[in-house]
Amino acid sequence: MSKDVAAVILAGGAGKRIGGAKPLRRLGGERLIDRAVRQARGWSDAVAVAVREAAQVQPVDAGLVHDEPGVAGPLAALIAGLRFARTEGRSLLLTIPADTPFLPADLLERLLEAIGDHGCALAASGGQLHPVCGLWRTELLEKVPDYLSSGRRSLKGFAELAGHVAVEWQGGPSDPFLNINTAADLVRAERRSTS
Repeated sequence: MSKDVAAVILAGGAGKRIGGAKPLRRLGGERLIDRAVRQARGWSDAVAVAVREAAQVQPVDAGLVHDEPGVAGPLAALIAGLRFARTEGRSLLLTIPADTPFLPADLLERLLEAIGDHGCALAASGGQLHPVCGLWRTELLEKVPDYLSSGRRSLKGFAELAGHVAVEWQGGPSDPFLNINTAADLVRAERRSTS
């Protein structure tokens, strides 16, 4: 656990493909949001959940931050998270999504090792970048207005602007960045969690 790092769980998506309320879905008898909070607490003592509205995750055993108004997608949660980390006096923000239940235990450790002079370190597996699983410098808040004024809203695009480094994990059937988007994904994750 690093005292320089705050952690924010991204939970503000609509979850339409799974019928809504995705963070409240259960895996192994535990809600996805509760599992994510437990994981985040292993990496930081300053943990919050980024949401559009509190009902998406309530009740939850963590503070809430609200997605940046007028910004769509995970970038809205990143902005809220960076503000939270700065308020907590942390220089780094770890972001994880609520719908990725098998995150590697060494996530923070490896991202910390890799960030160096980069603006952010992002997880990757099987050659695919996972910008929602990243370690971001809070000083990146200064880059947000220019990025928004450019009309861009992609988290990957913001990472490119920040100067990112990718940290690769093994992909395949046991990919730790498997995320749950549909009921079928949840069934597969349930099988994986009991095997």
